[in-house]
Amino acid sequence: MEMKLELVFLPVSDVDRSIDFYVNKIGFNLDYDHKVNDTLRFVQLTPPGSACSISIGTGLMDPDTPLVKGLQVVVKDARAAHAELSGRGVDVTDVDVQPWGTFVRFTDPDGNGWALQEITNR
Repeated sequence: MEMKLELVFLPVSDVDRSIDFYVNKIGFNLDYDHKVNDTLRFVQLTPPGSACSISIGTGLMDPDTPLVKGLQVVVKDARAAHAELSGRGVDVTDVDVQPWGTFVRFTDPDGNGWALQEITNR
């Protein structure tokens, strides 16, 4: 059986602020933004080159849904990603070199946690 992870829902408190963060600071593509009515809005954003997207919006999740931690994307060069994101005003951690990869971490405006990982050997 083949399975593909294609969409992860993230809880956010301000959809427009989150779109601005993910598109203008992180560099995601805004694939879809549709407001069905005053209580339902669906937004899909995708990291460049990724087969998996995130979804944010209103009316998609219970308001008490906990934040998502441990989201991880792979980059070719963690130091270059650090420089690019910090240059765009993203509060990123220092580059963290581990035997299993090099990491840069950040959170979105709501506190959902991300790691960028450079994998040296696969």
